[in-house]
Amino acid sequence: MAITIGVFDSGFGGLTVLRELLPLIPGAHYIYLGDTARLPYGSKSQTTIARYAAESARFLESQGASHLVIACNTASALAMDEIRDAVAIPVTGVIEPVVEAAQKRHPDADVLVLATPATVQSHAYQLHCAGHGLRATEKACPLLVPLVEEGWVGHSITRQVLRIYLREALATCAPKAVLLGCTHYPLIAPAIQDTLRELGSHAEVIDSARATAAAIERAIHLTHPPSTGPTTFQCYATDSVEKFARLGSQFLNQPIPTVELLDLGG
Repeated sequence: MAITIGVFDSGFGGLTVLRELLPLIPGAHYIYLGDTARLPYGSKSQTTIARYAAESARFLESQGASHLVIACNTASALAMDEIRDAVAIPVTGVIEPVVEAAQKRHPDADVLVLATPATVQSHAYQLHCAGHGLRATEKACPLLVPLVEEGWVGHSITRQVLRIYLREALATCAPKAVLLGCTHYPLIAPAIQDTLRELGSHAEVIDSARATAAAIERAIHLTHPPSTGPTTFQCYATDSVEKFARLGSQFLNQPIPTVELLDLGG
């Protein structure tokens, strides 16, 4: 029997995690939920974020998910305990996998974390890195998400903004690795790597979406035999399904035929 995996984010960014997952677990069925009616989570209180995320987690479990992926840095940083308390299935966030990947490749190293202001303010990456023997410098990059959502992935303005953020960060640290602490950022990972080189840094960019997908693959293969059926996915959004299908196809790198509207309440 094919496994069903639930993937949750406050919006579109978590589709980069789904994009990495699709080829890894043959025969799996994925249910993606983007809570677009209530984003951005970063402007909400921790209590509200935890309530929203727990509601979404319970919905995905009710749809048959046997593993849950929290493909949202804000929820991973601020609500993992509440999410795990809300469901009876395994839950994986996006912070631990990318930190573990950095530690394996660059043990006891200085790392740079690029993230949204809300994630930086939580210091979740700093705490996780310290627990793995890494010294983290966190850099808030508030302009990157709107630039990515505008579709300006290869635009010169995006390159200029990256150059400013990275120059500021590299003035205070010399990292061995740069962790992408936002699920939008994998779309501009090549630009980040190129800009680091331009600025004289040889730091390795570690993609959080790819690291999370690899962690899920390892966990699933331990408990579920491979399936020979087709890999499938369906998407839910709590608002603006047409926008979700249009913009989400850029994140997923393939068309999203239909998006179902879901009302989770206020």
